[in-house]
Amino acid sequence: MATLYTDRINKDFIGHKALDDISINIPEGNIYGLLGPNGAGKTTLIRIITQIIMADSGVVYIDNRPITPRDIERIGYLPEERGLYKKMKVADQLLYLARLKGISRNDAVDRIRTWLKKLELDEWANKNVQDLSKGMQQKIQFISTIIANPEIIILDEPFSGFDPINADTIKDEILKLRENGATIIFSTHRMESVEELCDNIALINKSKKILEGSKVEIKNSFKSNTYYVEHKGDLVDMPKEFQLIKSEVNGEQIAKSEIMISDGTVGNDLLKYLVNSVQVVAFIEKIPTMNEIFINAVTQERHE
Repeated sequence: MATLYTDRINKDFIGHKALDDISINIPEGNIYGLLGPNGAGKTTLIRIITQIIMADSGVVYIDNRPITPRDIERIGYLPEERGLYKKMKVADQLLYLARLKGISRNDAVDRIRTWLKKLELDEWANKNVQDLSKGMQQKIQFISTIIANPEIIILDEPFSGFDPINADTIKDEILKLRENGATIIFSTHRMESVEELCDNIALINKSKKILEGSKVEIKNSFKSNTYYVEHKGDLVDMPKEFQLIKSEVNGEQIAKSEIMISDGTVGNDLLKYLVNSVQVVAFIEKIPTMNEIFINAVTQERHE
């Protein structure tokens, strides 16, 4: 397994600051979400990590030493801009790409056969790439990225163009790759995928890192001490440490309320009050979604 981190990466393009002092730490065996709006600098950072372009300053480290061109053999990269030879047969193309990564012909043939069967593409092995649907081509690109069993896998918008069934198939394979020890950098705009897959995240906005940490820690830091409560009975004259934000009643006369507690008060205090005042049907803390955190953090940054 490999550890990867960047130290104060800077990059300018003709007066435009693409990356501003970016330092991120990607734990080994982790799915690391690299998030940010369009133009934030995510793809530029990925291209520097893979040495497609070079940083103006700063260093990319792998296993606690500066990365070298030889280390790129340990990385599999699925770019957002896909690129396959349209008039080449699927199996021939995968064989060609596998051989470029130093895999013997026999091993490559075995791996290609296994992956094509796993992703239900074995009947298309001798078809030209241009004869495949966009989703099938995406699968071929995914196979080409992981065929050499890379230690580090970089996936830039890997679910673009997939229907829900195929997206779930690729998600399952990504999770298996992590279980087998791969370190995965996952760049996406789809926050539901971040919820499902990522262990740690970094959020980049306007070329700067504004958030980094474990998904759980970041969610906890954005909690608002708010609880969802379903109950029978009215909430009246609540103590000052509890603020009723909103409440509505459905056809079964069950009220759905949102209640914020003050600092220094805990959820059990609210629950104790509720069970003595109303019939509690459900009680759950409001945990912010990654989408809410993304919007909140980016909006706050724009207003600063």
